[in-house]
Amino acid sequence: MEKVCFELEKIELTYLDKTVLDIKRLTVHQFDRIGIVGKNGAGKSTLLRLLAGIVQPTSGIVKSHVDFVYFDQLKKPEQTEIDYNLKGKLSIPATELENFSGGEQTRLKLARIFSSYHESLLIDEPTTHLDAEGTQFFIQELMYYYGALILVSHDRYVLDKLVTKIWEIEDGKVNEYTGNYSKYSRQKVLEKRQQKEQHDKYVKEKTRLIKAADDKMKKAEKITQANSRMSKKETKAMANRMFETKSKGTSQKSVQRAAKAIEQRVEKLEEVEAPKEEQIIRFQQSNALKLHNKLPLMADRLTIKVGNRVLLEEASFQFPLGKTIAITGKNGSGKTTLLHHILERGEGITISPKAVIGAYEQMDYQFLKDESVLGFMKERSNYDESMIRSVLHSMNFGGNDIKKNVRDLSGGEAIRLVLCQLFLGRYNILVLDEPTNFLDVFCIEALERFLKGYEGTVLLVSHDRTFVDRVADYVYAIEEQNLVLKS
Repeated sequence: MEKVCFELEKIELTYLDKTVLDIKRLTVHQFDRIGIVGKNGAGKSTLLRLLAGIVQPTSGIVKSHVDFVYFDQLKKPEQTEIDYNLKGKLSIPATELENFSGGEQTRLKLARIFSSYHESLLIDEPTTHLDAEGTQFFIQELMYYYGALILVSHDRYVLDKLVTKIWEIEDGKVNEYTGNYSKYSRQKVLEKRQQKEQHDKYVKEKTRLIKAADDKMKKAEKITQANSRMSKKETKAMANRMFETKSKGTSQKSVQRAAKAIEQRVEKLEEVEAPKEEQIIRFQQSNALKLHNKLPLMADRLTIKVGNRVLLEEASFQFPLGKTIAITGKNGSGKTTLLHHILERGEGITISPKAVIGAYEQMDYQFLKDESVLGFMKERSNYDESMIRSVLHSMNFGGNDIKKNVRDLSGGEAIRLVLCQLFLGRYNILVLDEPTNFLDVFCIEALERFLKGYEGTVLLVSHDRTFVDRVADYVYAIEEQNLVLKS
């Protein structure tokens, strides 16, 4: 029998009168490989911190029976002793810690947790700043890990490779699914299909009963009208005949009772809500914004240097109109620098004169004035309010969220709002630098739908392999100072 590593019983965790987590019972066993998914703010990191003992529940018990290590995505790494081989494999530079990039800090933290064995690993968003090579190393290190792995990640490729169970957090509850992310995703599709079938059945039965009740009431009305035309003598004779033949079904009151009984059956029907269908939103461009140049972004023998270091040497490209082009490559290869060079319309770059470029960059977004989320969008878009609301809803701005002051938004909310504004804005070319960082998988999937419905040209940088596979028409890689077409 497998050893129990963690136990959670009757857990309730509240924050400012809001229930963040409400868990009856959860158990982690010795060889469990669990991926935690859920919308931003659902409580994924909080659940991991509960298991690690960093956060205490409002009520309930958390028991830990193993030696574990916790990887915190936000915590700065410590300069501690790490395995020499790992240092080489992860290309960790021999420099001062304050000079480390985000990717290098992540590599250092991973090297630390992999330098010694622990019975359980609690890992929170480890691949946010990692390139494809670093992500592949992470996967290989954990592929045959002998212990309990609990992983919060927005990277569907990583989840597919490493986990055999999904914990989905929704409205404070944890729903458990067997299999990796792809299997979980298929199960969710099946659940939606079954819910739709149940909803259709409910609507059909409700419609039938309402029609039957309506028919009964019309019949009662006809009896009333017929009776009103009879003389007292005829009415008495009719009543006597009905009494003699026991034809209660034709009397006005009995028909009304039958109608009432049917109405009560309608009220007792268990309502089944229609599943929420995620449609591709079409971003129609105005005639004023439409480009007619078939190659709106080009470079001829482009060379880019940073100091004495050459990132690109005599690279040439022609990016076609209306396509999504992904740029990939190792950390430090020059992807972001290339995007900046294009945005600055630097030497060697040719851009269509009518191009209006909207850019998403990896940074903290600061809003300059007090305005609501909805007001912010309406001011910067030509689309009608219903379209704006649909796009905001897709990016998890629901209910009162659209009334929030933009200056009160969290970092994750700000990122989602900026992405919405770009797709709804007055642009015909979008340049996106790592747009999936800090988004949950549901918002990443919404972003994929945005890209499929966008008429303009998109140039993006991303390390998210699944995302690139789903959205890119062309994939280029920066390799040895060249820009190479991959697919």
